[in-house]
Amino acid sequence: MFANPLGLLTLLAIPAILAIHFLQRKSITLPVSTLFLLERTQREATSGRRFERIIPSVPLWMQLLAVLLLTWFLAEPRFDKENSVQRVAVVIDSSASMTVFKKDAIAALRDKLPALQGSASTMELTLLPSVPGADRLYAGESTDELLDALENLSLDSGIIDPSYALRLARSIVSKDGIVIYLTDTPAEALPYESQLIAVGKPTGNVGFTGISFRQKEGALTFQAIVRNYGDSTATRSWSLNASGSTTEPRSFDLAPRSFVTLSAAFPEGAENVRLTLTPDAFTLDDTLPIIAPRPKALNLFTATSPGFADLTEKLLRSLESTRPSTDAASSDLVITSYDPLDPALPETHAILFVEDPTSAGKYLKGGILAESHPLMDGINWQALLVRETLQLPRLPEDRVLLWQEKRPLIFLRENASKRILCFNFDLRLSNSTQQPAFIVLLHRFAESLRDAKIASQALNLETSQTIRIASAPGITVEVSATDSAGKSVPAPPVNRAPSQPGFLTVSQDDQSLLQAAVHFADTREADLSACAPSELAAVSNSASLQLHTAPDPLARLWILLLLAGLLVAWHFTSPKERKQLKHRPSSNLG
Repeated sequence: MFANPLGLLTLLAIPAILAIHFLQRKSITLPVSTLFLLERTQREATSGRRFERIIPSVPLWMQLLAVLLLTWFLAEPRFDKENSVQRVAVVIDSSASMTVFKKDAIAALRDKLPALQGSASTMELTLLPSVPGADRLYAGESTDELLDALENLSLDSGIIDPSYALRLARSIVSKDGIVIYLTDTPAEALPYESQLIAVGKPTGNVGFTGISFRQKEGALTFQAIVRNYGDSTATRSWSLNASGSTTEPRSFDLAPRSFVTLSAAFPEGAENVRLTLTPDAFTLDDTLPIIAPRPKALNLFTATSPGFADLTEKLLRSLESTRPSTDAASSDLVITSYDPLDPALPETHAILFVEDPTSAGKYLKGGILAESHPLMDGINWQALLVRETLQLPRLPEDRVLLWQEKRPLIFLRENASKRILCFNFDLRLSNSTQQPAFIVLLHRFAESLRDAKIASQALNLETSQTIRIASAPGITVEVSATDSAGKSVPAPPVNRAPSQPGFLTVSQDDQSLLQAAVHFADTREADLSACAPSELAAVSNSASLQLHTAPDPLARLWILLLLAGLLVAWHFTSPKERKQLKHRPSSNLG
């Protein structure tokens, strides 16, 4: 192969040289009176040039040899290196929208991968998902095996930044390899000198985006939201399947870029309940598995003084899934007040308010500072006004959550058996109950206790959602999952929902910890309007030649032969000095 194929144009000099040597000059006759006056002369044309039989000569062959040598040198011949390797890493976009264009992605790789081998003797292929930290899907030399691995890959993630995977791919193939990002949506620029192949195209889609429940006339009803992501009106039908029986499909029209709510009573006692839409290209959001929600119930015991009765009642109404308890020791949460005259503290999880029977003091001065803590993240306490009141005796291990200057207003007391959220001021002598931060903090504390409680619950989850399962230590937790049709699928990790819609069950020692319905609700991935194709940019062949081939080792020898040939041709075509005769015959004129 040649690094500079244009150098072969030098061969056009061969017909030019041959044409010159075909042209001869016609000689003329000079009549003379004496033969010795006739000298050897070159033939000169008198009637122009004409074609005659070519006369082989040393200059002709030297000139032809010089053209061949010059052509060889200018074309820059390259010779294959033994055991040269072209490394190619393909990062596949693992987002759910790629399920629509998976066949197109496989066809694009089948068409473009062989050409990337270039001048190398072999090509090493690596297939990586765009999910950070995921294992390689394939590493080898077979294009067919790589495509088989891609065929078996489940594409179900959300929007992912491919930078981490592209960096890993670049480290695998080194600076001389090729990194390809295979996706459905063109990107303006990719890091690490990566090449882009986009196989998507704008596609309409209609699907479920979420579900909510409420009690209506004593019955549990659901409201499922359906969205049209396309730019044209869509007509769909929906039906409800419960315990194997399916309702009659009901049709509805949906305007472009709009929503509609489907509402009906939840079938009591039914299993594997799911809503289905008329299927389209993107099928993940065409099915919505649902289950009657049943959070863990918190047993609440209240022991506040009459002065806190209204506050306690409002708090109880705001907390969901709670039931009153008559025993503080067996309750999950105690709401009580702290009386300095009777400083006994609860022996279980509690929310504790200071009760100051003395006269109110002045308002506290100074800046309010919230500590970094999950209970305090993202809530604003700057409008809080607090009067000087009695304080709780604070222990060194207590975690202060809110300060005003050096005064701790709220702190958390924790040990192995209980957590107490302490309000270190009298709520009645402040505006805390009018602050959104107050009710948010109480709800977060109650929910943290609910999450830690080992009990059964039923939830509607999104695909790949992180979940928290409270379980007894030292006992195996069993996880089982089915798809939306009830067929068993591989179980996900215990702390994460499946990546496909369906149903999930978590249990421990024959005790149910979680029953869940899992649905797809990623509206960013369901919107396929921005998808578009993009061809692989031309990969430089010169770099591949330089890397995987070697130059002609005899290049200097050919240059020397070229110069020698030119010298020989010049030697035989230069005029020679004509020697005059040493002895000329004289003529007798007398």
